[in-house]
Amino acid sequence: MSMKAYRSLVRMRILLLLQYRMAALAGITTQFMWGFLKIMVLQAFYRAAGEPQPLNLEQAVGYVWLGQAMLRMLPWDGDSDVQELIRTGNVAYELCRPVDLYNMWYARALAMRIAPTTLRAVPVFAIALLVLPPSFALRMPSVGSLAAWLLAAVGALLLGCAITNLMNISMFWTISGEGINRLVPAVVLVFSGMAVPLPLLPGWAQRVLEILPFAGLMDTAARFFVGQLPPGKVWVFLARQLVWTAVLVAWGRWLLRWGLRRVVVQGG
Repeated sequence: MSMKAYRSLVRMRILLLLQYRMAALAGITTQFMWGFLKIMVLQAFYRAAGEPQPLNLEQAVGYVWLGQAMLRMLPWDGDSDVQELIRTGNVAYELCRPVDLYNMWYARALAMRIAPTTLRAVPVFAIALLVLPPSFALRMPSVGSLAAWLLAAVGALLLGCAITNLMNISMFWTISGEGINRLVPAVVLVFSGMAVPLPLLPGWAQRVLEILPFAGLMDTAARFFVGQLPPGKVWVFLARQLVWTAVLVAWGRWLLRWGLRRVVVQGG
């Protein structure tokens, strides 16, 4: 199947998912509530802190809004349609298509992350940059930091889709998929920086998280946006994201081949 066909699949899925505007509006309201709560907690923390922190308060506020704006890009869940195909055995019909199954699911994952992120990120950025009072506002980065953030965001998208595919493929070995759909969001929440900005964690924890892929899902891009990382280092961090993406894609392909050899469809 040519790349043009996969691009068409991504485009059609994005157009379909962009129809869910009311769900996006409800999500934006929730994200602003959590954003304000996190910022107030951080403001109290900085007032009580007795020494300078790796992130100043303005950067920490920006970090929070970046996390809220890009929330739907994170691999919180698998593709429910794909998981249902595996659960019911209808994945057998997918094998009749003249496509690479992994690539098709990866294309669906791209659309699944891009469309809701677009619906939510645009208003969150607009309000956080232009409307909120200074103590809660997001600061516009320099041109270099903005370009680095865009590159790191692309790396985060590719990495997140590889994890999404792993969640889908895990359905070959589970009954309902609820376990993996609950475990992965908890891991992502803590290790990506969504719960607490990673630069505020102890040094030993940061060194461990630098080895794992999860910081590349949100923390890396956010630190470039707020200026905590210099734009010139973007290629090092992007390479780390792409290496982890390649590793997880290779692992996902291997698991998919193994799962398809073992799959049993009830009744046939």
